[in-house]
Amino acid sequence: MAAGLFILTIAGSANATLTTIGTATYDGSDYKLIWDDDNNGNSVIWLDYTNGGKGTTWSWQKSWAAGLDAQLTYNIDAAYNVSWDDPAWRLPSTVAGSTGGYNITTSEMGHLYYTELGNLGYYDTSGNYQAGWGLNNTGDFDNLIAWWYWSGTESAGYPDYAWIFSTIDGNQPFDYKNTRYYGLAVRSGQVSNESAPVPEPSTVLFLSMGLLGLAGFGRKRFSKKG
Repeated sequence: MAAGLFILTIAGSANATLTTIGTATYDGSDYKLIWDDDNNGNSVIWLDYTNGGKGTTWSWQKSWAAGLDAQLTYNIDAAYNVSWDDPAWRLPSTVAGSTGGYNITTSEMGHLYYTELGNLGYYDTSGNYQAGWGLNNTGDFDNLIAWWYWSGTESAGYPDYAWIFSTIDGNQPFDYKNTRYYGLAVRSGQVSNESAPVPEPSTVLFLSMGLLGLAGFGRKRFSKKG
């Protein structure tokens, strides 16, 4: 029984997490590279840098993110290997045809805010005000600010508008592209942990034998009752 429970515990322990896997030097300072191993089924790496400045329109922020790779010096922890899926950094995506409002986790920013960091929206899922809303948890992030961030996704049917996300209160609407908001860069990529322990073959065999023994014991008890 103990062996079976142990195996089930291992199988159920693979939950999404945020992990700092190193830093990237940008404009003379080091910023964390934070791996989200399951953002709506995707593995992504966040650059812990909030981009402000004067020209923070949607087009300006998109260009900033797309040109980051040439400006970054990567300092990946020796325990990790990174294989990029995206050809360049980008603004976080919002699902095409998405709806606006609170408690929406299908966008990359929404998933980060609600699911990974565990923050609350101004309204709960029933539309009622809830205490404790706001960016109270930032996890591994040092530079995530309570304000409005651009996504890289245009609003369907409205070419002059794009989706945004508020880390102030968890709201996801869209707005005019010439409005000035912050930018946060993300990039899809696969990360392998070279230091993760691999179960010894003898351990796996032992656990398997334990399960087989339990199954045989159950059959014996059943046959005695018959």
